[in-house]
Amino acid sequence: MINQKRLTEEFLELTSIPSLSRQEGQIGRRLESILKGMGASVEVDDAGEKVGGNTGNILARFTGTDAAAAPFLLSGHMDTVAPASQVRTVIEGDIIHTDHTSVLGGDDKAGLVAILEAIRVLRERRLPHGDLEVVITICEETGLLGAKHFDTGRLRARRGLVLDVDGVNELVTRAPAANRLSFIVHGLEAHAGICPERGISAIQVASEAIAGMRLGRVDAETTANLGVVQGGLATNIVPSQVVIRGETRSLSEAKLQDQTDHMKSRFEEAVARHGVTLEGREHRARFEAKVERQYERLEIADASTIVRLVTAAAETLGRKCPTRSTGGGSDANVFMARGLEVANLACGMRDIHTVNEWVDVKDLVATAELVLETVRRNAGTA
Repeated sequence: MINQKRLTEEFLELTSIPSLSRQEGQIGRRLESILKGMGASVEVDDAGEKVGGNTGNILARFTGTDAAAAPFLLSGHMDTVAPASQVRTVIEGDIIHTDHTSVLGGDDKAGLVAILEAIRVLRERRLPHGDLEVVITICEETGLLGAKHFDTGRLRARRGLVLDVDGVNELVTRAPAANRLSFIVHGLEAHAGICPERGISAIQVASEAIAGMRLGRVDAETTANLGVVQGGLATNIVPSQVVIRGETRSLSEAKLQDQTDHMKSRFEEAVARHGVTLEGREHRARFEAKVERQYERLEIADASTIVRLVTAAAETLGRKCPTRSTGGGSDANVFMARGLEVANLACGMRDIHTVNEWVDVKDLVATAELVLETVRRNAGTA
């Protein structure tokens, strides 16, 4: 039932529209037009104003044909990572990729076209379904900001799917909580050539802290990364300050706290080793730590209604759709923290966040089929 040609053309159109985080205005307007043309009522919220962007989240509502069916949520995000100012697609059979100068934007336009095509078929074929609510967020790639600024109290649906993870015919029900970390190390500036002994190098102190830190894959459930280092004024000045920004994620709350404490303790130990006395006054290295919860854990039981709906839909299509965990967060984390039962359905994106990103059109079709069958089954019309 899925129209592969239409789905492919829409994917190529959407990926051709630049949509970096906070710059989603153009694609937002196009999505509004598409959704209205499909018969939805469409609203755009003020999340863009709150995060410094040029448009907000889209909420589209489709009236169902089965008033007894529970409302159902479908969601994806419209922004992409860089580089994506100009996307030149290359089509090789069923495979779509770029010329390797940009990302493709299948994250998350693969999810969006699967949602749109499934709804089109539902309505064209007049297949029974409950009310549908479609939320398309901004700024997912910059810390799930769109979802965080979306008022879920506007939704009637209590369960549904986010389509925003790599693979196909898989359902992510477990994803980590994440802490965003910022460390500022303070030293003491001095002339690096004439009197370096009168200074305390903040960069040296930070280096000692980092050298003994557990980073990368900490264990099967936990990761940690330091991704930004900023500091120093000139090569002939002992640096008095350096800023280090990073994160840690874990499927376990206890392990997340332990890793966060470990990273802080490394800085505590490093600054304690550095001091200098000048003219009878002691100067000590010191640091500041800021820990911010970026998002909460996603944890959906295999016995939940949403998992049973998707699993049964896959079986009807002659497939399996196993549940799994992931190391990445998504808008599903935010929705679950607000009391919704939302899992993250794989939607065909591959090698995401790289210029080697690609999709297989057959995976896009398979995803749209699974969304369609899940919505039908939600209305009790398997």
